[in-house]
Amino acid sequence: MAKVNPIQMQKYLKGVDYPARKQDLLERAKQEGADENVCLTIEQLPDEEFETPADVSKAFGKID
Repeated sequence: MAKVNPIQMQKYLKGVDYPARKQDLLERAKQEGADENVCLTIEQLPDEEFETPADVSKAFGKID
């Protein structure tokens, strides 16, 4: 799996109502046309509620 750029990922998450859970993020990304790589990356995020896009980016940065 190729590394996804955090800015690229946020592009697919535009319009998300925060706080949001991982499943909400995944559904929005799919609606926005995210590729499989982006979806797989979102699936690796912790199963928690994210308060802001910055929280998502922080969690994204912890993915190996």
